[in-house]
Amino acid sequence: MKLTTQTVQGKQIRPYLEDLARLRILIFRNYPYLYDGSMDYEKSYLQTYLQSDDSLAVLVFDGHELVGASTGVPMSDESEEFRRPFEQQGYRTDEIFYFGESVLKKDYRGRGVYRIFFKKRENHVKKLQRFSMVCFCAVERPDHHPLRPDHYQPLDPIWKKFGYKKHPELHTTYSWKEVHEEQESDKKMSFWLKRL
Repeated sequence: MKLTTQTVQGKQIRPYLEDLARLRILIFRNYPYLYDGSMDYEKSYLQTYLQSDDSLAVLVFDGHELVGASTGVPMSDESEEFRRPFEQQGYRTDEIFYFGESVLKKDYRGRGVYRIFFKKRENHVKKLQRFSMVCFCAVERPDHHPLRPDHYQPLDPIWKKFGYKKHPELHTTYSWKEVHEEQESDKKMSFWLKRL
């Protein structure tokens, strides 16, 4: 299979919005997020990226099918839930670039796409020349979570290999409905940082 990548910024993301929303719903339904998503919520969430001139989405296609995507946006353009931990710890959020999701369909994993996601996003941030740090956040799950698959491998070792460090003091909560829940509940999210 021959994969192609395309990087779009700001309002250029709009034509891919629905495909990106569907892909997020599909991938995040799996552990550890267990996200029971909806198109309405996704379209609302992704407005953050459309409204920021410096946001980006790295898109991966197999032919015309979107099979992977990775996003980023200046932290100052993100929601209060994401900015608050940094502001409370004295960070300047206008110097931080936030990496959103990296989602890739299962059949396309193990081909180096994940590394491409990080490289292209980091290169984008460097070109902007006003950010000293990049970060992302990940949901916290106990080792013995009842829905954790037997074969599940956390991505922590890969993130460390890419130069990111977990900062437990930087954490927030974000609310979504899990596949087994009747309604939304708060989930703890911890941040990983890398200085450029």
